[in-house]
Amino acid sequence: MLPGEDLIKEGLHDPVEGGETVAFLLVEIGAPRLRCAGIAVPVSISKPPEHRLYRRLAADNSDSAHSRYDALIRRLVSYERALYAWASPTTKKDART
Repeated sequence: MLPGEDLIKEGLHDPVEGGETVAFLLVEIGAPRLRCAGIAVPVSISKPPEHRLYRRLAADNSDSAHSRYDALIRRLVSYERALYAWASPTTKKDART
């Protein structure tokens, strides 16, 4: 399992289950890079997910919204980097030697 994969998988299933959760919004933020990596992410035409995620976090607890937002973005970036490293042909070649 890649770092943050649990959150990404949860976000990919949330639209099916009918909710705009924190995980779903995080997947929307990472959608362009996730699509480039071959992950099917639905296209959203609503307001920028970054703003929606921050507002959702602030509604839960405005004092910690900024730090929680940053932590979530770091998890997304960690997942994207790990995904690209795992999928990279040079990484796979290096792992075999």
